[in-house]
Amino acid sequence: MIDLSGKSAVVTGGSRGIGRAIAVRLAEQGADVCFSFRGNQAAADEAAAAIVALGRRGLPVQADVTDPAAAESLIKAATGEFGKIDILVNNAGITRDDLIMRMRAEAWREVLETNLFGAFYTLKAVTRPMLKARGGRIINISSVSGQAGQTGQANYSAAKAGLIGLTKASARELASRGITVNAVAPGFVLTELTQDLPQELQTQITERTPLGRFGTPEDVSAAVCFLASDEAAYITGQVLAVDGGLVMM
Repeated sequence: MIDLSGKSAVVTGGSRGIGRAIAVRLAEQGADVCFSFRGNQAAADEAAAAIVALGRRGLPVQADVTDPAAAESLIKAATGEFGKIDILVNNAGITRDDLIMRMRAEAWREVLETNLFGAFYTLKAVTRPMLKARGGRIINISSVSGQAGQTGQANYSAAKAGLIGLTKASARELASRGITVNAVAPGFVLTELTQDLPQELQTQITERTPLGRFGTPEDVSAAVCFLASDEAAYITGQVLAVDGGLVMM
């Protein structure tokens, strides 16, 4: 079993879906967890309660990571509460799907600002305390859409592909101080966003996936916990696909 006892983590977008699963899984493995949420206070309170119920400290922080100052405040809040940050998981993300010819400039901008710029802002903010500590784990949540592209997701695919580039560049830059940076690329995962997909499309997706099913938030959180652990100390700059074999690079 992965042991994260004594570790402290920050998860962006941690109140629902994959982010919540990651935050709770980190707590189950022994970490204290600070997570950001944009607006759903009830979901944030529930996620924090789930962390506390596991005997760990849970700190919800309302923050829009598209604002560099908010990202900085999130890291300061976690540092103030826990004294250090060992793990950062950049999970916050949105979709604004449409075909390129119909996609509004605002939809392009919003997705890039949340999924890519937001990850950069929090990564940048956490580097100083991690560099001082001469260690840390950074995990960016990318997507199969960033590896293979997806029709109707030019903005999302571009942001998630950019996140892979950010992962590799920062992994090279921070390695000398013992900080690893990796990405997890989920496939189609059952969340609030995908449960409403038409049954026909869900069937097509499972048929295209070699393992024959959708992923679960817990599948993703397990991979994140591994990359956050001491067992992954010699792994950096990598993209771990958690997609049932959908994209084989």
